[in-house]
Amino acid sequence: MKYLSTRGGMAPQPFSDILLEGLAPDGGLALPESLPAISADTLEAWRKLNYAELATEILALFIDDIPRADLARLTHAAYSADVFGSEQIVPLKPLNKGMSLLGLSEGPTLAFKDMAMQFLGQVFEYVLDKRQATLNILGATSGDTGSAAEHALRGKRGVSVFMLSPHGRMSDFQRAQMYSLQDPNIHNIALKGVFDECQDIVKALAGDLDFKAKHSLGAVNSINWARIAAQVVYYFWGWLRATTASGQQVSFAVPSGNFGNILAGHIARRMGLPVRRLVLATNENNVLEEFFRTGIYRPRPASETHATTSPSMDISRASNFERFVFDLLGGDADKVRACWNELAVSGQFDLSDKLPEFETRYGFVAGVSTHADRLNTIRSVQQETGVLIDPHTADGVKVAANYVEPGIPMIVLETALPAKFSETIEAATGKPAPVPAHLQNLASLPQRVVVLDCQVELVRDYISRHAPA
Repeated sequence: MKYLSTRGGMAPQPFSDILLEGLAPDGGLALPESLPAISADTLEAWRKLNYAELATEILALFIDDIPRADLARLTHAAYSADVFGSEQIVPLKPLNKGMSLLGLSEGPTLAFKDMAMQFLGQVFEYVLDKRQATLNILGATSGDTGSAAEHALRGKRGVSVFMLSPHGRMSDFQRAQMYSLQDPNIHNIALKGVFDECQDIVKALAGDLDFKAKHSLGAVNSINWARIAAQVVYYFWGWLRATTASGQQVSFAVPSGNFGNILAGHIARRMGLPVRRLVLATNENNVLEEFFRTGIYRPRPASETHATTSPSMDISRASNFERFVFDLLGGDADKVRACWNELAVSGQFDLSDKLPEFETRYGFVAGVSTHADRLNTIRSVQQETGVLIDPHTADGVKVAANYVEPGIPMIVLETALPAKFSETIEAATGKPAPVPAHLQNLASLPQRVVVLDCQVELVRDYISRHAPA
């Protein structure tokens, strides 16, 4: 299995190279040359596997430069009861109105990002050990990626993390999870801007090939294909738990900001998983919903990116969207480059001629959820089922309700546990969200963070001064 860039300027690379590379040298994103096809018989055989075993089977399809026995050891270390609190790893919980909740937030930072990051922490260390190399991870977070990455990589040999976050735009809990870490290989940098500006700085420094090589920069955001591959696993897991018959279809509803989570569902569907619909849910920052409704991709500037009560989705430029556009344009890298050139000139590009294919060929539909919708959904789901959901998951439930069909399970992907957004939970229910016992003193821990103006040169200088030689 070799990997190419969505922009056509990268020679085929093995998995371990693109793992450490992050953004491709031509500014594009890595994708496998072809996707493996999963037969109905193979799917049925996978029903008896536990989560780590299933992860081994699926990730082995994308990773052929790590011996199978070593890969199995890495997945079992990542997906253990010690890390996720039970042998189940990802429970499927009944909700109301024909929906179920895929419990992706049982990991150490209480968010779905743990599902991929725990594997990345293992595989980064493995590959770096084999190569006797070091890596400086540069990432951006709107709240959950940062804490999941830092908790997965803290203390790992050969890896340092430089995580950019938007100053004042995450919940108190999210900030405490990240900034309370005192490990010397973890560097938190809060920038006076929005997430998209943090992400732009990551891309700018990753695109400076001399700087990238000098400081061995890598990526942990979902521009790194390993993140997507690890997330593909839980779509298969959810299908295996929601169905009893071979070929039975399900739909997945996914709260979406950076398009990485739902892209993994798109990949799973293309591999042969029987998925009826991929329901994309946004908050008031509805760039992706607008695209799937109109065919026009029109990212917003920072000044028009709303601060909402589902802050991890306060994103107006979705990094992973390019991988879907590559598929939509038939794998034509020239056309992809033309789209992004047009985006740079006019601030948008128009693929409305492809509009009929969004649902009929790819299964995509989309909708918007607002602050009032979130409060109402959190309240009604708790009253009707006793299940408390976080604001992002509430966006998913609200939009999913419009697409429930008889006989087709609707699986909503959980984003995080409510404890991370207690203020909104209290506004919805009148009570603060319960906090797991081991995290009840989190807010009182000392925090270590540097606050900078949102300028690429300031971040460049900070990395230059603090990256291990």
